[in-house]
Amino acid sequence: MTTTSFATIELLHDPRGFATLWLNRADKNNAFNAQMIRELILALDQVQGNAGLRFLLIRGRGRHFSAGADLAWMQQAADLDYNTNLDDARELAELMYTLARLKIPTLAVVQGAAFGGALGLISCCDMAIAAE
Repeated sequence: MTTTSFATIELLHDPRGFATLWLNRADKNNAFNAQMIRELILALDQVQGNAGLRFLLIRGRGRHFSAGADLAWMQQAADLDYNTNLDDARELAELMYTLARLKIPTLAVVQGAAFGGALGLISCCDMAIAAE
């Protein structure tokens, strides 16, 4: 198994042909921020470019799948200008579009809470299951 680590996520490639993408901010209940969104796009691009992968699991470390947007990030966004906020919104849209258009089946394994943008991420997957 090979691992690609980022600051906020982890991508594990299993030699049997599937990958697991972990949301890895358990201390923040896997809340999204700009860095996580960028890293998720990069990881999905890696998945898309790997012809050996046939399936992708998306999971969250810790008690909860994701609390949605990081409230500190949202507060910082209030101080940004319109164009910067528009760019952030476009990046989030790119994440959702990239996931929805992925050429392999995707499964969200959802434990605990899933709020806000996490529901968008789950909705872009082909399948979702609840887990303990």
